[in-house]
Amino acid sequence: MKQKDLIKQMSDKELQSSLILSQFMLFGLAIFLSFFLFERLTDWTSLFSWNVKQIVFYGVIPGLIIVIIDVIIMYVLPKKYYDDGGINERIFKKRSIFSIFIIALVVSISEELLFRGVIQTTFGYIIASSIFALIHVRYLRKPVLLISIILISFYIGYLFEVTGNLLVTITTHFIVDFLLGIIIRHQK
Repeated sequence: MKQKDLIKQMSDKELQSSLILSQFMLFGLAIFLSFFLFERLTDWTSLFSWNVKQIVFYGVIPGLIIVIIDVIIMYVLPKKYYDDGGINERIFKKRSIFSIFIIALVVSISEELLFRGVIQTTFGYIIASSIFALIHVRYLRKPVLLISIILISFYIGYLFEVTGNLLVTITTHFIVDFLLGIIIRHQK
């Protein structure tokens, strides 16, 4: 059975529960792995820096650039090229702005803690960015989405390479998910 068909069979509540469960699993995995892969708690906490200039320049601005590019792609290309099987539409279409905010926050924190905080810190930029792109398996049969997620993954990984700051990558990821969630919510 295709993923699109499975999604259609799920209620909105089941889909949201599945999303939240998967994100808490990623968060739990990040915490679990950090106990084995980091010698000290300070190895983990040193990845967070409340550097406002860095967060704005390397977090907010790149997030906005990614969203602008995605919006241009949505405007220029037919929907079939960027349709992920209806998952994002189902997740965001009927949500309040606050709910989209919470979803984007949970996703950005859990995924960035695991992929940049643990995997990239331990195994490197290429491995972390590649695995991040691969978990978005629903994009494998959609070349535009696949190329987009690969580029975004490597771009966010590069931002972490430059800054070493998880607050930067969480900010970028959050802005992308939050703004695109709002755009999806308001699309006709």
